[in-house]
Amino acid sequence: MLIVMNRDATEEQVNHVIRTVEFHGYTAHPIPGGDRVSIGVLYNQGAVDDALFRSLDGVKETIPVTKPYKLVSREFHPVDTIVRVGDVVIGGDRLAIIGGPCAVESEEQVMIIAERVKKAGGDLFRGGAFKPRTSPYAFHGLGEEGLKILAKARDAFGLPIVTEVMDLDCFDMVEHYADIIQIGTRNMQNFSLLRRAGHAKKPILLKRGMSATVDEWLMAAEYIVAEGNPDVILCERGVRTFVKHSRNTLDLSAIPVVRRESHLPVIVDPSHAAGYRDQVMPLARAAAALSAHGLMIEVHHAPETARCDGGQALLPDQFETLCRQLRAIFEVSTGSSKAG
Repeated sequence: MLIVMNRDATEEQVNHVIRTVEFHGYTAHPIPGGDRVSIGVLYNQGAVDDALFRSLDGVKETIPVTKPYKLVSREFHPVDTIVRVGDVVIGGDRLAIIGGPCAVESEEQVMIIAERVKKAGGDLFRGGAFKPRTSPYAFHGLGEEGLKILAKARDAFGLPIVTEVMDLDCFDMVEHYADIIQIGTRNMQNFSLLRRAGHAKKPILLKRGMSATVDEWLMAAEYIVAEGNPDVILCERGVRTFVKHSRNTLDLSAIPVVRRESHLPVIVDPSHAAGYRDQVMPLARAAAALSAHGLMIEVHHAPETARCDGGQALLPDQFETLCRQLRAIFEVSTGSSKAG
């Protein structure tokens, strides 16, 4: 349930409502708004009797929430969440473009690619220091050395960095270096990791699980927000189907569904969805046309020598061309002049 306060409700009236919610065994979650405060009622095991709160001083109305996810739903929070990382804005009427290699391989490699991502107009730089791989014999990343290299690229080119956390053991380390902490598809329902992410002081980029429904994805985000971190970015990266012409199937229909159901920004990773370079650009353009709040694109200057996913990485010139296209498409799709 959502309890909506009057515009002129006093602080004491708001606090009285919170105390009343807690007296009845629920958890109160105040949600400050532009002109009024709302209070979410959480951890109820069934329907909440709105008569308990409707007549309290300062209460305008009570609204039942029908979704299993509450804090990330538009019923609780109708205004779009805007995630800010330095000067970069993700959400609202802005398009954020994240570029970089699948994995950090060396300082030279990262610096070459980061320079080209910056030149192309990219907003953030991505790169994996820890890589979850299907094979135990594959390249699993450079660990902290890779994080230090990413930090050097940020300092050199002014690009905030996005990198993945694998488990609780390395969370503190990743949080220290990263500007945005990514939780990958294999960890979408790692509930201990999600709860730890809820205590992080950095935004969380939550990728959709490879077989997850949209509701399951939003419930995973609920874990993070419920622990106190409101800065969650959802990332559609394709789901596993029976097709063989692409690595995964990019669920573009998820973009308008998430924008309707949740206030959280949603971005798209067409690289991991496609698995093939020639599919990445058209899928990215389609995502921008559907008003995704951002794109995460793999870029590599020498993909034939890449230690991870070279076949789906764009060349720097392709990425530069795509950035121009995406901003133009997003501007048309949203009627906005703030594509970057």
